[in-house]
Parts: sequence; structure tokens; C-alpha cells
Amino acid sequence: MKAKQGYWILILLIGGAAVGAGIFMTYYFSDDPESLHNRAENNRLKVINPHDVNDALVDSDMQDVREGHTIADFSFVNQLGDTITETSLEDQIYVTNFFFTTCGGICPDMSEQLMRVQGEFSGDDRFKILSHTVNPSYDTVEVMYDYAERFKADHKQWWFLTGSKEDLYLAARKSYLVVPSPDDPNFEHGSESDFIHTENFVLIDPDKRIRGMYDGTSEEEVSEMIRDIYDLKREYKMGTKL
Repeated sequence: MKAKQGYWILILLIGGAAVGAGIFMTYYFSDDPESLHNRAENNRLKVINPHDVNDALVDSDMQDVREGHTIADFSFVNQLGDTITETSLEDQIYVTNFFFTTCGGICPDMSEQLMRVQGEFSGDDRFKILSHTVNPSYDTVEVMYDYAERFKADHKQWWFLTGSKEDLYLAARKSYLVVPSPDDPNFEHGSESDFIHTENFVLIDPDKRIRGMYDGTSEEEVSEMIRDIYDLKREYKMGTKL
């Protein structure tokens, strides 16, 4: 009799553990936006340097850089006509990407995902989104304002940036490490933008370091990025929805 009781107690304990594990996984890894911030508080994101990235995306003189990489100073203009520089992002976390307004492929998908990100951090004045055009000859301030309106951008939090093609390309290649060299056979010479646009989202911390790279067309990877943003907010002791 005691043996049977012990058997059933063991079964109940195993079943309870399985249910508990299921609840844990749902709580920590659900794509429900209300649970995206739920993860171990001591999780710390890796700092990404040029050595960690595909060589095709990094200038040859930077490929051996294993530490100390930061985003270089920049100056672009946003959809409101305001000049945005690195000082505009002091003590802030931000996500950046590269797109163009007439893109009918991946760009609308990326912008839809960034709408999710904006919604998750709505009203957070220490978080920004920077979307750089890769076709500045067409994407004027006025054009980008209309594009921002199309995707319901908060003009204080989500900036659509333009500038010289050279400066935009240098930022993409030497700071954010997301596009190949013009010598790469995949570079689109003579294309609409003469510039590789990329699906990558890049997460930048308040010290101007790269802390994550994600496929901006993937809902799953963007959910992971949102979790990582919460991790960064904890690391820098910023307020969260916890």
C-alpha cells in the first residue's frame, strides 16, 4: 500500500514540475507584448564588435577589431527638418535600420515590425528608433514625413533620417556594420538606390555600442529584440513596465 502511495506521489510531483516548467516557459518566452519584458534580471547582452560580424559587412581595416567599437559621430536630418546628431541620443537606447520609401519588398515589413517596437516603448523618452533612407535623392524631408505618417510614427520617438549618400553609407558600413563593400558582387550598382538596403535591425546602448542584430522582417527576432531592450534598460537602470 505504501509503495503504491509513493508511486502516485512521485507521479504527482513529476506532473507538477512539468506544469510549472510550462508556465515558466510561457511567462518568459511568450510573444504576448505584455510578457516580452519577463526574463532573468541578470541577463546581459554581448557587446558586438567588427570581428564578430560577417567579414563581407566590415571594411578590411576593421575586421580584426575585437573590442572598443562604437558608433561614430553623425549629423542627419529627420522628417521634421530637425538636425539629429549623436548628442540627440545621449543616455538613450535606440534601434536603427536602413530603408527607402519606394521599396515594395522588405521595407514595409520592417516598418510594420518597428510599429510593434514603438508601441511597446510608447512614451519612453530614453528610447528611440532611427530609420535611415538609402535613397536620399528621392526621400526628401517631406517624402519621409508622409512615410512616417503612413506607419503612425511618433515624431518624437521614431526618426526617419536623410543626409548625403556618402555619410549614410559610411554610417551603415563603418558604424552599424550592416552592408557590403561597393566591391562586393552583391552590391546593387545602378539600382534604384545604388545601395544595399538590409533587413537588419541594430540595437545600440547608451555607450554607443552595438548590443544586438536582428532580422527586421521576422516577428520572432523582433520579439527577441524587444526582450533585449528590456535587458538593456535593466542594465542601465532605466525604468521598465515591470
